[in-house]
Amino acid sequence: MHEEMLNSLAVHCPYCSTAFDLLVDASQGSHQTWEDCPRCCAPIQVRVEVAADDGESVEVTLGRDDEVV
Repeated sequence: MHEEMLNSLAVHCPYCSTAFDLLVDASQGSHQTWEDCPRCCAPIQVRVEVAADDGESVEVTLGRDDEVV
């Protein structure tokens, strides 16, 4: 993990709508992982897309576990 590649994003839990900060490591490239909501502990699917052209632009999508594709 490279600290300069960490992005802190303000997100909301797709279950209970609690706002929290999510740290995303762009050095891993595009990937999929799971985080538990800090309030309701529900499993949240986190999809991270890192732009191939600059390797720094990050798009994050959160989903419920029943929305996994």
